[in-house]
Amino acid sequence: MDWIRQAPEHVTCRPETKRMNSNPCLLLNPGRVHAGAGSLSALTELARYFRAQRVLIITTKSVARLVDAPRQSLEAAGLAVTVIASTPPEPDVADVQAIEAQARAAGDFDLVVGIGGGSAMDVAKIMAVLLAQNLDLRDVLAKKVEITSRGLPNIMVPTTSGTGAEATPNSIILVPEYALKIGIVSPYLLPDAVILDPLLTLSLPPDVTASTGMDALTHAIECYCSKKGNAFSDLYALEAIRLIARSIRKAVQDGNDVAAREDLLMGAYWGGVCIATSSTTAVHALAYPLGGTYRMAHGLSNAILLPSVMAFNQVGCELRFAAMARAMALPVQGLDDQAAAAVFVQALRELNRDLGIPDSLKSLGITPHDLEGLVDGAAKVTRLLDNNPRAMTREDMRHIYAALI
Repeated sequence: MDWIRQAPEHVTCRPETKRMNSNPCLLLNPGRVHAGAGSLSALTELARYFRAQRVLIITTKSVARLVDAPRQSLEAAGLAVTVIASTPPEPDVADVQAIEAQARAAGDFDLVVGIGGGSAMDVAKIMAVLLAQNLDLRDVLAKKVEITSRGLPNIMVPTTSGTGAEATPNSIILVPEYALKIGIVSPYLLPDAVILDPLLTLSLPPDVTASTGMDALTHAIECYCSKKGNAFSDLYALEAIRLIARSIRKAVQDGNDVAAREDLLMGAYWGGVCIATSSTTAVHALAYPLGGTYRMAHGLSNAILLPSVMAFNQVGCELRFAAMARAMALPVQGLDDQAAAAVFVQALRELNRDLGIPDSLKSLGITPHDLEGLVDGAAKVTRLLDNNPRAMTREDMRHIYAALI
């Protein structure tokens, strides 16, 4: 890949000095976090804390069975509970509007709980706002109106260790006419409370554990390299990298390893905190059209793209890559930063291989005929491309995609 080693005139990786001055930062965290095996039992206590009487639970069919116990606990405490389990894996505008209509028909609520992966939590976060305010979803997506206040109190309960949506002020929704996912980003979307119970992730199959875990790792890596990165995101990103790197293989090999599952869940949460504090970059920008056009699972597309985009970003960011290599406990003692950075990129390729992640998009049905459409879609995601440590042109995107087809 000689094109990666072109003269680095586009390199804008953050300097290692004056980061706090050049990148003013604000730490955004959910209000309350309950973590550890069995922490789901705190849901009723949290509902009382928010003085809830009528609770809306947003989830998916695939994890609806996990909702039975918390629903029964809430009802035993005298709360009325409505469960909507129709959130699809990649919700689009019509899906969210249908859920909103169903919720409004069910009556008024004073608490929203999202139980599931990133899709369920993203829908729950925006639903808390839509149900409390007179806003139209399409107007919000088009930025015709802004979210100017918090919605209903909300609690996020992740059942996968990937998106970190439980810690972000984001709601990602697919807009079919643009064949692209669009992120609604507002501090008013930040969850009020989070429950991180690794026992809820034990039933995840190996392939989902692998792709969601790599999604979380991608968040941490991108935020550590992002031009919006800062002292807070650096701290949480390196911890997320450390936790995920030491446990993801274990969790994929033995889904009942609670300690490994807890590492992944905490790593995903810290990755979400990183996103709230910093931002993702070109991996996500290039992944969005794969999800928008081909409905490819978000974690899988990120995992496939991660090594190639990091190989591109390595130029000029060797010091940061070396730090991530050390966080992954890679054998880089005695190596200079450039050599350690190369070890880091190669380790990402080996990690994908060990986890059974495909090494190409071709195996998933993407062909050279799709190349220009992918580039067109990615180029629109300027919100993330502008954060990339190395400026990425359309030709650079084309090379990255083409090498994977």
